[in-house]
Amino acid sequence: MNLKISALEYVQEVQTGNISAEDFIAKTLEQIQTVDTKLHAFLSVNDNAVVQARQIDKKIKSGEKVGKCFGMPISIKDNICIKDSKTTCASKMLENFIAPYDATVISKLKSEDAVFIGKANMDEFAMGLTTEFSAYGPSKNPWDVNCVPGGSSGGSAVSVSAFECVASLGSDTGGSVRNPASFCSTVGYKPTYGLISRYGLISYANSIEQIGPLTRTVKDTAFLLNIISGIDPNDNTTVDNKNEDYLLGIESGIEGKKIGIIKEMIGEGISPEVLSTTKDAISKLENLGAICEEISLDMVKYSVAAYYTITATEAGSNLARYDNLRYGYEFPVEGYEFNSYISKARRNFGPEVTRRMIIGGFVPSAGHAGKYFLKALKVKSKLTKEINEAFKRFDLLIAPTVPLPPFKIGEKINDPVSLFLVDINTVTANLTGKPAISIPYSISNGLPIGIQLMADSMNDKLLLQTAYALEQTVQLPEVPL
Repeated sequence: MNLKISALEYVQEVQTGNISAEDFIAKTLEQIQTVDTKLHAFLSVNDNAVVQARQIDKKIKSGEKVGKCFGMPISIKDNICIKDSKTTCASKMLENFIAPYDATVISKLKSEDAVFIGKANMDEFAMGLTTEFSAYGPSKNPWDVNCVPGGSSGGSAVSVSAFECVASLGSDTGGSVRNPASFCSTVGYKPTYGLISRYGLISYANSIEQIGPLTRTVKDTAFLLNIISGIDPNDNTTVDNKNEDYLLGIESGIEGKKIGIIKEMIGEGISPEVLSTTKDAISKLENLGAICEEISLDMVKYSVAAYYTITATEAGSNLARYDNLRYGYEFPVEGYEFNSYISKARRNFGPEVTRRMIIGGFVPSAGHAGKYFLKALKVKSKLTKEINEAFKRFDLLIAPTVPLPPFKIGEKINDPVSLFLVDINTVTANLTGKPAISIPYSISNGLPIGIQLMADSMNDKLLLQTAYALEQTVQLPEVPL
């Protein structure tokens, strides 16, 4: 049985009776058993997946109405709640936490008969961009197991790339879906802020994070977006997309579209192979009828500093609940004094979470808020204004997703500033609330390179059309599992 099919191909194969959901799920679980010992994409696997698929097959045979997913195996990042399942955020602090409810995206996928094949590995509490900061060990890049898969949704990207599922959901706070998508050669989508409900996503930085799909093709992303987007009464930041069909017109082409090449994202610090790939992608878009011109966004050079200041502040607030009273784990206590107890409990946070909690306590504090936090908010405001002006001139913006190819595990883990700068091309979309997509574009020296496209708010449909057009110009080799 061929596991290397897209989501839409899977639906067609099950609908026509060429495959059964049960057989496909069983084969997928075999694939996980075979490859995940070396890749570590999953923190847990759904033991009831085959039974759930069998029930869906029964519905198909009896002529009952079946959801759009037809038992499709989807992996879920382990910071998205599935009722009665462990949701650990890859942290020891939540190692025994059982989610008491479904996230909205989970409820929507369940109603369409998706099967959740397992919970995917991630950087602890989504803080990181290599998946090395998981308390349960790093995931590994299926293209080269000595390299990082990106993060924080690294397990999600690995599971899609290594055919351990058909699609996945991750979360994107500063590129955490697009970065691993680029590193693992999958499609990664960060929607317009508010297009997908965050209800049931364990919070890191509420004002900029979004749930987003990782898939094999752009059409698969549009298919999932049709299911999981829209207004949610449980999340007041959601926006009304008027039941937009993102697959409709996706093949319309991009003749006459104006695309801005972000000068600051192809300059200093970009590797030669990534620059070459980006120029090739721009040339392909021009051949498709687009008009590409360079644009300068001065505030981009301050975006990483602003991003980490704002997110650390929000993270410090969100992580205050992990005091080992409401959430936590068992450890021996000699005597009891509140502050020392909390301090001991929080020693189980990993180094990256600890670093961001400390920064998050410092930058908004009395005497420092004006110097750091308020300045970061000003940068965010100016960057948004600059981007909005850019979209008066251009339909879309283009840049490499990440300025360098996947690097070795351990290479940057002790250099947080160098690691932070890997986010330079992705944080702009989060700070400004714009939709952005990473599509697999080339393989250089055996490692994937992705291209990022960005559109104005609520122009997700145009973004997907352009990404699809570019995707059709590319033929990539299969991952060497």
